Amino acid sequence: MNHEGLTLRELVECKVWYHYNMKNRIVYLHGNNATHWAFAWASWLKQELEKRGYKTFFETMPDSIIARSEYWIPFLENHVRVGENDIIVGWSTGSIAAMRYAETHKIKGSILVGTYHTDLGDSMEKQSGYFNKPWDWKAIKANQNWIAQFQSINDPIVPVTEGRFVRDQLSTEYFEFDDKFHFGWPEPMDNFPELLEFLLKHSE
Repeated sequence: MNHEGLTLRELVECKVWYHYNMKNRIVYLHGNNATHWAFAWASWLKQELEKRGYKTFFETMPDSIIARSEYWIPFLENHVRVGENDIIVGWSTGSIAAMRYAETHKIKGSILVGTYHTDLGDSMEKQSGYFNKPWDWKAIKANQNWIAQFQSINDPIVPVTEGRFVRDQLSTEYFEFDDKFHFGWPEPMDNFPELLEFLLKHSE
């Protein structure tokens, strides 16, 4: 930045603008079968990030019930414009979208919550289109600086072996709990301090 000829007030305003615009944007992707993005800990996370000056994207995705890749991936690319300075926080199906997006797009990093790599024998997951082709694990790793992962042993939807398989393919920073279920279902979960702590340490 060229500061020559600027007043003190203008310098301060420039630095504030620069600091805000250089912060990583946090893009939140919810799971399928959703009518609104604000489920479980999502609203809390948005508030915690924004009061610290982060730019965020927390919106209900198109085709939010089935969450088909044919709608979500182009939406992330053309509407949200997720890029190299963005961090994706994906919960459940949102974590699957985060991985598929990173196969072909560079991002800063991603946090995968309750993730998996197969359709789990679920008809809605099969309809999503995310599991119609092999995973390009090498590309997912290469297109971001880091990947974190949160799984729970007592998850009633996603067997922990699914998450451990993803961990082994992507060499994620891995956090495994005994008692978080599916991180908001069926047990309520209004906050997620472990995720926030990690995010704050690994973002700008």
